Amino acid sequence: MAKVVFMGTPQFAVESLKKIIEAGHEIIAVVTVPDKPAGRGLKMLSSSVCLYAKENGLPVFQPEKLNDPDFVSIIQTLTPDIIVVVAFRKLPKSIWSIPKYGSFNVHASLLPQYRGAAPMNHAIINGETQTGITTFLLDDNIDTGNIICQQPVEINPTDTLEDLHDKMMVTGASLAVKTIDKLISGDYHPIIQSELIPEGTVIHGAPKITKEFCQINWNNTSINIYNKIRGLSPTPCAFTVLKSTDGRMMSIKIFKTEYQLIEDETQLKTPGTVITDNVKYLGVSTKDGIIFLKDLQLAGKKRMDIESFLRGNKMIGAVTVSPDNAIIN
Repeated sequence: MAKVVFMGTPQFAVESLKKIIEAGHEIIAVVTVPDKPAGRGLKMLSSSVCLYAKENGLPVFQPEKLNDPDFVSIIQTLTPDIIVVVAFRKLPKSIWSIPKYGSFNVHASLLPQYRGAAPMNHAIINGETQTGITTFLLDDNIDTGNIICQQPVEINPTDTLEDLHDKMMVTGASLAVKTIDKLISGDYHPIIQSELIPEGTVIHGAPKITKEFCQINWNNTSINIYNKIRGLSPTPCAFTVLKSTDGRMMSIKIFKTEYQLIEDETQLKTPGTVITDNVKYLGVSTKDGIIFLKDLQLAGKKRMDIESFLRGNKMIGAVTVSPDNAIIN
């Protein structure tokens, strides 16, 4: 049994915390982000990890700064065997160097591919058919430490971020427990990440997703747009802006789509052209076909299927607004 300090924030991390407890290890502290105001009422909200820890009587710390001397002193006094980090912040050396057996991170990609804040999003967006979980020893840089364990996870052609998240969450929890066992036993051989990069390999990054990135540029291929939509669904969500026939500007989040390729170039319409019967379907033309919207949400409204949307919004003659705010007729 190991004395573990667990650090994490979202629901993705909760599963790992739960499995570590079930494996019989002692959680001597849970470290997560401070509560933050959210919503119209600016009510203070706790992270998913914080809520789970408090519900299960675990000691919780929410430092503003990880390198605060008082916080460093607390972790030193706890004398942890291992620090486990899942979807948290970069740790200073003053923290990650404390544990007897080391500190490791559970990262949602097969490193060295997709280092960064949004590895699952970018793997789907880039059309990958496989990703995975990596556990690695922390060092002074982000996602560059020596690898302890890796496990592949398949990405199905229709998987959204939500689908992949749920699969990766379970795999990550299992690998976290396996990594703790390896560190305690000493039965592991750390792999330097550079050794996993054959000459000529393109290394993809996974930078934080911005709002600007989420707006769809219809002057792209159907498969690229389709992948982007599923890689951002259900959050932060890809979106487009439509100008309806009565002049309303409508920002629409898009959760699910289907696409159709058009081989006859003479049948292609200008990318961004709205195609609809105002009853059952609404499509937007792309560089090589049509994206049919299936599940969407108007700003300030509930998520709905396309038929429900069309019952309240007549879209024949509507036009899209491109990312540079030019209206496409």
